Amino acid sequence: MTTLAALRQDFDALNHDYLAIHKAKEDLFWDTYMAVSDDHAGFAQAEAAFKDFISSPERLSAVQRALAQLDALPDSEEKQGLAHGYRGWLALFQSNIIESDEARRLMTGLIELEAELFAKRRDYKMQHVNDNGVREDATLSMLSTNMGTNRDEAARKSSHDALLGLERWALDNGFIDIVRQRNALARSLGYADYFEYKVKKNEQMTPDELFAILDDFEARTRDANQRALDDLKARHGADALKAHNLRFHMSGDVTRQIDPYLPFAKAVERWVLSFRRLGVQYRGATMQLDLVEREGKYQNGFCHGPIPAFQDGANWVAGQINFTADAKPDQVGSGARAINTLFHEGGHAAHFANVAQNSPCFSQEFAPTSMAYAETQSMFCDSLLDDADWLKRYAKNSRGEAIPDALIRARIETSQPFAAYAERSIAVVAYFERALYALPEAELTAGRILELARACEQRILGIAVSPRPLLAIPHLLNQESAAAYHGYLLANMAVHQTRAYFLREYGYLTDNPAIGPLLAQHYWAPGNSINHNATLVSLTGEPFNARYLAESCTQSVAQAWADAEQLIAESAARSYPRQYPDRLDAHIRLVHGAELIADNADGEEAMFQRFEAWVAQRYPASVH
Repeated sequence: MTTLAALRQDFDALNHDYLAIHKAKEDLFWDTYMAVSDDHAGFAQAEAAFKDFISSPERLSAVQRALAQLDALPDSEEKQGLAHGYRGWLALFQSNIIESDEARRLMTGLIELEAELFAKRRDYKMQHVNDNGVREDATLSMLSTNMGTNRDEAARKSSHDALLGLERWALDNGFIDIVRQRNALARSLGYADYFEYKVKKNEQMTPDELFAILDDFEARTRDANQRALDDLKARHGADALKAHNLRFHMSGDVTRQIDPYLPFAKAVERWVLSFRRLGVQYRGATMQLDLVEREGKYQNGFCHGPIPAFQDGANWVAGQINFTADAKPDQVGSGARAINTLFHEGGHAAHFANVAQNSPCFSQEFAPTSMAYAETQSMFCDSLLDDADWLKRYAKNSRGEAIPDALIRARIETSQPFAAYAERSIAVVAYFERALYALPEAELTAGRILELARACEQRILGIAVSPRPLLAIPHLLNQESAAAYHGYLLANMAVHQTRAYFLREYGYLTDNPAIGPLLAQHYWAPGNSINHNATLVSLTGEPFNARYLAESCTQSVAQAWADAEQLIAESAARSYPRQYPDRLDAHIRLVHGAELIADNADGEEAMFQRFEAWVAQRYPASVH
């Protein structure tokens, strides 16, 4: 007869076996994506081993037997805890199960194709003309920032041309074969195509259910988007709607004017202080941050956790978390992008460091963890950066002067009209990917795919080609993030619902020490043991609701500025707590590839100073 002790032993072994294979894969992921190692074959093997583990029919059967055996045992607290943990494993294996030999073969081939494309992508160079009129190698982040801040139209066009070149390069270097292989995998598992497979696996929704939400949002924001484009054209001429000009004319010169108040070197300090004052704690996690661009390094921010946090019996296993940015510190706008990445990826890290379940299966970023749920945590945190009271308290120049109210107003005047456009820039990816994977096999050609991308951009964005062309978005090339980008829009809907709740309850967000503990309790601690909707109900008392975001997108500039003025006035009069947590409860390492820049072993203040000194030495032009 199976005993509770035997089932506990098997459960612990499953947890530790997963931890070992997950960490091996994630360590190699970090080293290859950070260009510390070129062991792409080793990473592909580790990725395949991880996929084999989470898609194993044998492990699924073992978990099902364990749950049946538990069901026959007398009730107890230990039994309930074990059953909870095994149900977590059941959900993970059912989300990733690949039962047929043919599907496993296709998955192995897909991993190899993606590893090959990634290795080639790391060697692919893009160039543009920078703010000094010099042609230089450029990352995705640099190209985007240049289009938003460079006053020279030809220079801006050079950045967009580089992105169009990247699209063509991806299509000519294996992406089409990857699309075919993804569809073949999905169809071997009984799905219509890869898009349906991913939406059902990641969000537990059908594509029709997803697009009922997206179509409604698209209809609600269509007029606001078109009004903003028409107004831009009326003020700046038809050329303002060209892809290389759009971001520049959207922001005017505001990004450049704000730059001295958001210097790159201060980004780490402002992230740490702001999160501490929100009451965010990382429960002893070890965090490694690589923030500066470097040749061969992956050109997009991400957060991955080699060691998922969990309660291992009587022992707390603290998370080990890596996250990255791709900033060029001496480029105008890099400080704003860096702090956005720190808040976003730092929000992911806070979430995964605080999952307090009895198995690592609840605290990882892959299915059955919903992308919309995971992104709600990060996007809530980075949403604070747009708040007028956050800007008044943290955005300061080298003389310690706070950002002027007039500049905050100018920022609102340029950004609020395009709030709908910004969200539709997320939605367009879902419309494109759904159509892409539905294309007949014979139509999977470079020309047809580009034609489809441009048609989706015209329909959803209202312009001939996006400033960020669809096939230049790195998420589309990676199996984990492909056909999942809509998660960002679903998350932003949840973010605005969450913000509305906190504003109703407390009247403010910035430096509110109640927020971190409440997020930890309702959103973070359960991990994927409950669904996204249940977390929202737990905190806000209402199910998922998209109307808060739609209302925000269609708000007038006058309304947005009136709200900002009120925040600034209330913040100036508010009595903030005298004492906040004096540390984040994390071991933080700031690295540049294999180089350690600074850590917080001697305290966070010492880390800030060392990081600032390193930035000043490497990038003297970044110091205003």
